[in-house]
This record gives sequence, structure tokens and C-alpha cells, in this order.
Amino acid sequence: MKKDFYINNRNKVLNKIKDNSLFILFAGTAPKKTADEKYPFTPNRNFYYLTGIDEEEHILVLSKIEGELKEYLFIKEVDPVREKWEGKTIRKEEVFSICGIKNVNYLGDFNSFIEKNILNGEEINLYLDLEKENKSYDFIKEIKYKYFNVNILNSHRLVGELRLIKTEEEISRVRKAIAITIEGVKELMKNSKEGIKEYELEAYFDFACKKNGVKDLAFKTIAATGKNATVLHYVNNDCELKHGDLILFDLGAQYKYYNADISRTFPVSGKFTERQKEVYNAVLRVNERVIKEMKPGISFLELNKKAKEWIAEECILLGIIKNKEEVSRYYYHSIGHSLGMDTHDIELENRNVIFQPGMIYTVEPGIYIEEEGIGIRIEDDVLITEEGNEVLTKKMIKTVDEIEEFMNNKNNYIANNE
Repeated sequence: MKKDFYINNRNKVLNKIKDNSLFILFAGTAPKKTADEKYPFTPNRNFYYLTGIDEEEHILVLSKIEGELKEYLFIKEVDPVREKWEGKTIRKEEVFSICGIKNVNYLGDFNSFIEKNILNGEEINLYLDLEKENKSYDFIKEIKYKYFNVNILNSHRLVGELRLIKTEEEISRVRKAIAITIEGVKELMKNSKEGIKEYELEAYFDFACKKNGVKDLAFKTIAATGKNATVLHYVNNDCELKHGDLILFDLGAQYKYYNADISRTFPVSGKFTERQKEVYNAVLRVNERVIKEMKPGISFLELNKKAKEWIAEECILLGIIKNKEEVSRYYYHSIGHSLGMDTHDIELENRNVIFQPGMIYTVEPGIYIEEEGIGIRIEDDVLITEEGNEVLTKKMIKTVDEIEEFMNNKNNYIANNE
């Protein structure tokens, strides 16, 4: 991203917060794994959204005092010995070129800066990202112990409302993540066969991501064959692929902190049974009906209700329920979610969202029939546009005929080259 992206984002935040306020975001730190080993660091997404810096420990402060707007970044002091082990950290003179912040200090100055600003005012608002399990909570305890004139406000939703609507640069990164994901899905479909394990197929996807420069996945890959596909977040991925089974994949690459999220279901043998085809097409019809409805001004909650009704109708036609009230036995999640820097991107409370141009939402209807060993989900990523919508995942094969043709061509290629 160009630095103007981060400058514009910070200006939007400064315009939203109250006067006599400090807005503070912590980059975060890598959590401990075991002994002296840590999990890989990933920045607080709101911090990254406002700075473009993906190093741990740094702190962003936006100040709005008596109408005066200022920006500060507090960075780690340079430690030459530590850098020999862990690599170089950002320098003061590099910050402006990345995100446009001019006032750069070291972390050692942070506490005195906060104390000075709080003590200088009769009352001050302190905006902190109160998403669960982050450094802000430790900071609150410290602040409340020291000062009585501070109002604590949650900035999580404030930034979330901005993140819901993507710029062209953000959409471009999501497109790239989707393109890599599609390549990975096709790679695992090419290599699917009876007798191998779910994790072996997963490895083909991982390799496709790695060779395209992906450092992390959007989420842990779901590779679920047979009855496993009826468990929404099945991630063991250790069962054997068997003849006659379907396999459901729910996966996504992450490209420069922007995510893809795609689900597809295909037959291990390359050809659907008549019953599998019947259920698959029922899910596909709902997928297409939902996408057709998506445009500016549409309520996500209302669309979610419609989708559940449509799935209930399909379940009745499939003969697995007699009335719509029973649908939760075979469909037990919402129709989708916002997608962006997080797979389940920041959303308003209860997902009470009216679609606007620039929003990206998944569409993922499913029907899960445990007693038949059939679990099918079809998930696309959809951009809301001025005219309606664009299916960003349209290049990923989806119909029964497309899937069977792909699998048949794959099987013919293998047979001719053995």
C-alpha cells in the first residue's frame, strides 16, 4: 500500500473520535509457544490498517486535544545484539516513508507522554482496542490504578466500520489471495485419489500457497471427507479418502494480510452419485439465489433469514425434513460473513449491516446430512459494487458438470501417463 492509504485511514479515525481524546493501538507481541519458542508474530490488524508496519511491540497514538490533531508512533529502541539474532527493526527515519507519521519516539518515552497528556486535562477519553485477549487490557489496569480522570472507550467497532468498506488497493490484495487459493484448490483436486489421507491433499494446497509467497493461511484448512464434512470446523484432516465419498474443503490463502475464503465439495472418485448430485444442486441453487440478491441497500440479516428459508425448502424437497422449523438439524450456521484483513472481518454488532459498495462478503450455504455421510458447502467471495455485485471467486469451478469434467480430465491424464 502507498502511505496515503494509511494517512487517509488515520484521518478518518481522528474525525470520528471525540475531542480531548487519545487513541492508542498496540502492535502486539508474538505469544509464547513453549520454552523459548514463540508462535509467529502477526500484527493487530487495526494497528496494521493505520500504519502498514508489521513488527511487534510498537505503539500508535492519535491525539485530539482541544481540536488539535497529532499522530505519534513509539517504536522499539535499536538493539544491535538482538538484531544479530532476530533481524533489523524499523528505524525512525524509515517510518514516514511507510505510513506518513512524522512524530516518532522510542517506547521508553511512551509512559511519560501518556502521563503528561492525562495530567494536563481535567478529563480525557482513552480509545483502546478492546477485542478480547490483547495488550489493551493490561494497559487499562495500569491507567485506572494511576488516574481518575480517564474515560475508557472501545475503538474496535470504530475502526471496524472503516474496514468494512475496502479501497481498490485492498480489493486488489483480496483478488490476489483468491487467485492463489483457486490455484491451490485445483492442485489438490488434481492429486485426489482413493486411499490417501486428508492431510496429504491439504499439503498440495499448502505448497501452492508457499510457492506464491504466502506466509500464512487465512485460517486452518478444513479437509473433510464423508461424515467429517458434517462437522463445520473439522480440522483433524487425518482420515482416508474412500471410494464414493465426497470431500469438502474450506480454505484460503492470506496475501499481505488480506484473505480469501472458499469452500468447494467434490467426489473422490470424480463422479457424483445421484443422491450426492441432488444434494449438491440444492446447495448450489441457494448459493446462486443469495448472490443474485446482493447489492447496495440490502440488509445482511434479512438476506440471512431468506437464505435459511430457501435451504429449508430444499431440505423438504430432499425428503430430510417435513417442515421448515426442522432445518437447523441440517443447516447450522449463517449464510456468510465479512471478509478482509481477518477471515471473519470486523462487523457491526449482531452483523446488522446494510450492504454498501466496497464491502466483501462470503456466501456459503450448506446442507449436512450425517446419517447419509454427506456434507456439502459451496462458498464464494462477493464484492458489493455500485451496480450490484461481482463474484470474486467466479473462476473457481462450481457446477456438477464443471467438477466432473475437471476430475475426468485429471483421471484421463493420470491413466495415459502411468
